[in-house]
Amino acid sequence: MYKDNSQLGIEDFVFPYGKLDVENDWVRLAALVPWEVAEERYAARFVNNGHPAHPARMALGALLIQRRLKCSDKWLVKHIGENPYLQYFIGMKEYGPCPFGASTLVVFRKRFSKKDLAVILEASVPKAETEKKDDSDDGNDPPNSGTLVLDATCCPADIAYPQDTDLLNQAREKVEKTVDELCEMTMQKKPRMYRKCARKDYLRLSKSKKRSAKAIRSAVRKQLQYIRRDVGYVAELVQKGAKLSPKQADRLNVVTTVYEQQRSMFESGSHSIPQRIVSLAQPWIRPIVRGKAHANTEFGPKLHISLVDGYARIERLDFEQFNESEDLWRAVARYRERYGCYPERILADKIYRSRLTLAFCKEHGIRLSGPALGKPPQNSLLSRQAKKQEYQDNCDRNAVEGIFGTAKTAYGLARVTARLQETTFCVIGVALLLLNRTKSLRAALVLFCLLPVAAILQGVRSRAYLSEKPLNMSVIYSSCTCES
Repeated sequence: MYKDNSQLGIEDFVFPYGKLDVENDWVRLAALVPWEVAEERYAARFVNNGHPAHPARMALGALLIQRRLKCSDKWLVKHIGENPYLQYFIGMKEYGPCPFGASTLVVFRKRFSKKDLAVILEASVPKAETEKKDDSDDGNDPPNSGTLVLDATCCPADIAYPQDTDLLNQAREKVEKTVDELCEMTMQKKPRMYRKCARKDYLRLSKSKKRSAKAIRSAVRKQLQYIRRDVGYVAELVQKGAKLSPKQADRLNVVTTVYEQQRSMFESGSHSIPQRIVSLAQPWIRPIVRGKAHANTEFGPKLHISLVDGYARIERLDFEQFNESEDLWRAVARYRERYGCYPERILADKIYRSRLTLAFCKEHGIRLSGPALGKPPQNSLLSRQAKKQEYQDNCDRNAVEGIFGTAKTAYGLARVTARLQETTFCVIGVALLLLNRTKSLRAALVLFCLLPVAAILQGVRSRAYLSEKPLNMSVIYSSCTCES
């Protein structure tokens, strides 16, 4: 069950020790979050029976606070119980203890799907940026306008660096645990599985300082043999009447998939396979090859975003590897749907500059950043202009790198600690939502601080115009000092 909740104003919050400061960052940020859109998407998940659930503002507000403070679920509950500004931010009407526990945050993350967060993220962009331009009277398309920035990154998951021997050792231990549970269920004698020998074979390699290719291959072969024999024991127990629980069936399915993948790579001598499992706890995580200096391969969901006027939108978010240049057409179509025209230029990496994308951009009059195909122009003036334009495009494209850097360092996307697939998507979406709202908050503060200075400059310019004398910076400085 879910009840309609009206949004709380700062004057309605009851604090026994005085009034809250309306200039506080949390109060300003609360005025910028699209609570109404979140309320609409959140309420659609409930039916009209049962105990009333927590409001959407409380759920989304708690997730935003956690991303901004970069704290655990338990510490978030402590922070909210001690800070009245955080309690106002999540929609509490008066100061008191935190109304939910640490385990409830998992439920909050599950209730915001990837589609819901995409809609909320779209609503976080200021309205002035999303208004469509009027079409011309002659029915022709309006001229291209604006800049669209595209780029992709990987949000690494909180898993250990995958190694074949470690993965096989974990798989072997899980199969042994399943055999023990089935034997206890059917009251049968446990088969001999040589656990100590298998453990010694694994530790012999893992504790060695130098690992040769021959030693690694020998250790992998032994672990594969142990797993094959233990899976055979499970099959025998099932034939004798043992029943696997859903949890045991899922565990065995993951283990057998890992076994088949590792056996195929062992026999072929390769180190790659499609849809490779790198974590038994999170089997949906895939290796994402990025080719960066610090890590050639990262493990986590791949995030593709578009950037317009500094505000980010999710174009694609998936655990599987994909080519981000395939999303260029959809990104341009969404841009045209939002703004009513095509972008004037697209700033992107070289991976986007395929012949198909270049032809598409040329057809619609869009300039795609990067060097042109073919030989450079013979005219030195044109060559200098092209290099200058390419340099300017690279400088403007750095804004998306700043977005990625801020999201990873300030909002926890450098190591996503969510353990479930849907909660991982929620963490990433909430981080980008907070990123957009923080930009709006920063822009509002800058505008608020510059208004007195603009008024002073306008007055100085008027006096200089009337006296027909050039501007004197000492006069401006003295005026600013007096005003302050």
